[in-house]
Amino acid sequence: MQFNFKDFAYSPVWNLFLITSGALLFALGSKAIVLQHQFITGGIFGISLLAFYQTQWLSAGIWYFLLNVPLFILGWVLVSRRFLLYSLYAMLVTTVGYELIDLHIHIENQLYAAIAGGVICGAGSGVILRSLGSGGGLDIIAVILYQKYNLGIGRFFFLFNLVLFAYSLFQINTDLVIASMILVFISSTMVDYTLSIFSQRKVVYIISEQYQDIAKVILKDLKRGATIIKAEGAYSGKDRNMLMTITNNVQLKRLEEVVFTIDADAMFIVENTFNVIGSTFGKRKLY
Repeated sequence: MQFNFKDFAYSPVWNLFLITSGALLFALGSKAIVLQHQFITGGIFGISLLAFYQTQWLSAGIWYFLLNVPLFILGWVLVSRRFLLYSLYAMLVTTVGYELIDLHIHIENQLYAAIAGGVICGAGSGVILRSLGSGGGLDIIAVILYQKYNLGIGRFFFLFNLVLFAYSLFQINTDLVIASMILVFISSTMVDYTLSIFSQRKVVYIISEQYQDIAKVILKDLKRGATIIKAEGAYSGKDRNMLMTITNNVQLKRLEEVVFTIDADAMFIVENTFNVIGSTFGKRKLY
């Protein structure tokens, strides 16, 4: 029986592995760096940290768990069971990991600590989001608002964190708020980068008189699909045929060699994509 990684990527085993790894990584960054410098992350965990700093009651991990309970009750009614259960598992691993991890990464410089914390927490969040679930908390609210009112998930996170940091200015040192904003920015960037490592593809446009020969090699040897697009030269006014195909970084150089071996005068245009779903690529994440 031939192993099919595409099917495996949607199996419970792989998704639980991603969620466990990502949640523990996020918990490590939060406990070993963020807590030590009294930074605030964005989202529900940011509120949990702020509650702990202000009350010194319970721990940020327990606050995170308690604040998530009503959100998961709401999510049970309004989002898919699979998404919610995976997210519940992520929340529990994050909470338990945060409580059990006893490590302090010694970084004296506040800016360096914010950068390091952002990289670790962002990488962890990105790995979780590569699964069929999420980290819980704010993700559930964001998905509900997106489904019901078409409010962009990224826009909601921005507005929520804007209010959170504005409130924090009256509660903690201004320098800590600024450092926390740097941490969240680095974390968001790291989430995007982590997601793109797994899913980024290259869209390639090929303009050549030998497009049929190139298409045959793409289909037969590279095992990729291709689309022939009817085009017209703006200067010459002549009808042209342009090939479009989607590939990954590994096959890109080989595709380039194939094209220019067949037609040295071909035009080879490459564009980055953030994500490609459908057909032989990834499946759409259902909420």
